[in-house]
Amino acid sequence: MNQLREAKKGNLTPEMIKVAKEEGLDPEFIGERMAKGQIIIPKNIRHNLRSPKAIGAGVRTKINTNLGTSTDYVDLNYELKKLKVAIEAGTDTVMDLSTGGDLDKIRRSILKSCPLPVGTVPIYQAAIESISEKKALIRMTKDKIFEVIQRQGEDGVDFITVHCGLTRMSLERLKKEGRLTDIVSRGGAFLTTWMIANDEENPLYEEYDRLLEIAKKYDLTLSLGDGLRPGCLADSTDRAQVQELILLGELAKRAYEEDVQVMIEGPGHIPLSEIRTNVLLEKKLCHNAPFYVLGPVVTDIAPGYDHITSAIGGAYAASSGADFLCYVTAAEHLRLPTVEDVREGVVVTRIAAHIGDIAKGIKGAMDWDIKMAKARKKRDWQQQIRLAIDPNLARKMREESKPHISDVCTMCGEYCALKLVEKALKPE
Repeated sequence: MNQLREAKKGNLTPEMIKVAKEEGLDPEFIGERMAKGQIIIPKNIRHNLRSPKAIGAGVRTKINTNLGTSTDYVDLNYELKKLKVAIEAGTDTVMDLSTGGDLDKIRRSILKSCPLPVGTVPIYQAAIESISEKKALIRMTKDKIFEVIQRQGEDGVDFITVHCGLTRMSLERLKKEGRLTDIVSRGGAFLTTWMIANDEENPLYEEYDRLLEIAKKYDLTLSLGDGLRPGCLADSTDRAQVQELILLGELAKRAYEEDVQVMIEGPGHIPLSEIRTNVLLEKKLCHNAPFYVLGPVVTDIAPGYDHITSAIGGAYAASSGADFLCYVTAAEHLRLPTVEDVREGVVVTRIAAHIGDIAKGIKGAMDWDIKMAKARKKRDWQQQIRLAIDPNLARKMREESKPHISDVCTMCGEYCALKLVEKALKPE
């Protein structure tokens, strides 16, 4: 079943009905926004997806968790532990970005174990297999790229990042721009290396219709990737980035016309002051397609704390209209994340998304905070813990503090402001 085609016909699919119930919205609202390309439900027809998610305008801001092996560390069981923790912590989607080990086996294991939409970046596997088979990335064939996309679609992957806007023209602008960090996208780097060495256009752009045919076959959602996203604040919102975004807007329209669901990926590293502008540009240039931002990281000087820098940026991006936040962990720029990095990264990104939802007036967002405020006024500690975005951490801190007076905390103790004022205002 093609979700977008059904939406355009005015039909409601089981997935539309299910996500509407989760969001507390009418199914017709979901269907109408999907028909306009403003909401997507990534779901491959070959994936028995238990928990579909709606991403886009008017629904809760969603978050993604990146998992995957590297060439330095290949342990499928450890990645499955990360997956379990990410699901428990409340992620909405997962992407397998593995580059080490048996990539087919790893992806299929994650798909089998994950009730949520699963995404990938197929150029990783195409490049890595080409290096293994032909001893050089530059010997990768165009057919190899599309064969891997087909294989991943057949496996049931729900959405794929494809760097279709990274063209020869975009690279020329990049060279003239004179960036500090050039290209930090791994997929973008693979394609750039191949394009320059072979003096060829990007196959994902040149043969975009071929990509759309595969996407239609599996109802595979395209996440149009930002191969030229800025890798530092000094490179943000430059001509190369904007040129790519213009092309992505054109490609998004073509995908929509072919009943292929699409979202747009965005930066990256950008100053806080440029976030709203970037969201506005994406919405204007890309026909209000859902916007998937990678963080964004709003300062370059905090390795070890980039889950915080990205949560700050993510909160502002979501409040400005971004629809989908990719989590960043404390390990970003330093190493492969641990299980605890993953858990913490999911939680802080959920906080950022919730802050954005309050600002956007998403149904039910503020209700959660009101319930917490009422529980705090009553000093109902069990209810506060139940309502906490991370109940386990809240419970642990409460139990470790051991207050002398049971209904207050050790910060104020007997001078609890809520308790003092409650007594002062109590009618005699």
